Amino acid sequence: MEFDFGRIAAELRYKLLVSFVGPRPIALVTTRGPDGVGNAAPMSFFNVFAQTPPLLLLGLQDRPGGGRKDTTRNILATREFVVNLVDEPIARQMVICAVEFPPDVDEVRTAGFTLRPSVTIRPGWIAEAPVAFECRLERTVDFPSRCIVFGEVTYMHVREACIDSATLRVRPENYRPVARMHGDHYVVAERWQELRKLSYEEWCAGAGADAQPRPG
Repeated sequence: MEFDFGRIAAELRYKLLVSFVGPRPIALVTTRGPDGVGNAAPMSFFNVFAQTPPLLLLGLQDRPGGGRKDTTRNILATREFVVNLVDEPIARQMVICAVEFPPDVDEVRTAGFTLRPSVTIRPGWIAEAPVAFECRLERTVDFPSRCIVFGEVTYMHVREACIDSATLRVRPENYRPVARMHGDHYVVAERWQELRKLSYEEWCAGAGADAQPRPG
């Protein structure tokens, strides 16, 4: 099948994009409104953008009926947020945070999470998350009914079991992130393969022909 994206409806474009671009990492974003009310919401239009400066990006869509979602309003008003990553033990609680609660409902408390004070910003981070990035808003790029948010990472929290303290490498046996597929389908990273990038010299020496994925 072929699809001309200039001719199909927005709903179908969305369905095709999110069904085949995956798995997508999940950012469970915690914010605090100007009134002090906390909010948590999962976003799968999310990724790392750069290391210098250290930037994460979020694609934030407006509500289906129009108007900013709580996460977007809070980030634009306070210029601060936390990206909490999601692993298997907290996946079901993450889905609770996706419910369209009224603005005065604190999703963190409703989902049974523990909020800890951040070091550099006002919104707290989720203690049960394997990783949390404290971020300050660096800039936004606006589009009709959505915006891209760039957050500069100011501080990082990592569960000790997920990282080797000597090498600072991920311990895959302990870090099992959850990612979004299509619809209500998610996957857990539990099968790893090492595909080492070769230097040009190694390729010329013939290593490229022998390179095979190694199960992790």
